[in-house]
Amino acid sequence: MRHLLSVLLENEAGALSRVVGLFAQRDFNIETLTVAPTEDETLSRLTLVTIGDDRKIEQITKHLNRLIEVVKVIDLTDNVHIERELMLVKVRAETDSRAEVKRTCDIFRGQIVDVTPNTYTIQLVGPTEKLLAFIEAIGSTKIMEVVRSGVSGISRGTKVLSV
Repeated sequence: MRHLLSVLLENEAGALSRVVGLFAQRDFNIETLTVAPTEDETLSRLTLVTIGDDRKIEQITKHLNRLIEVVKVIDLTDNVHIERELMLVKVRAETDSRAEVKRTCDIFRGQIVDVTPNTYTIQLVGPTEKLLAFIEAIGSTKIMEVVRSGVSGISRGTKVLSV
């Protein structure tokens, strides 16, 4: 099962490396990973997606909590949460297919952020499923390049991930 983990860790050199190393040592795969400083400049929030059953996720969480730099770990999958991912996709947009690409972009509430005579670069934000649906709808023959940010997530309501 897919799990979205939110990790609050000290914003210091090597902290991210130790978290990633922990996953590598135990042969756990990280599907996506995003990390950035929080409103408290001494802390960073790391959001990662991994696959595993409840036992495996519990083991990952225990190992993460043992790291000195880790302040708190929450499995957002267990709670009501919001998740988003950013994707930039460069597609072929020759004269005859430009209108079709634009319509597909509009349907998915994407934005065309760059235009050349033969290409559009489209920005989409949303849940991973939406981005995958766009890729399928636009067709692999038109896609030249895809860049994705990885998933970011946050709990809904008053629940916060803080110290």
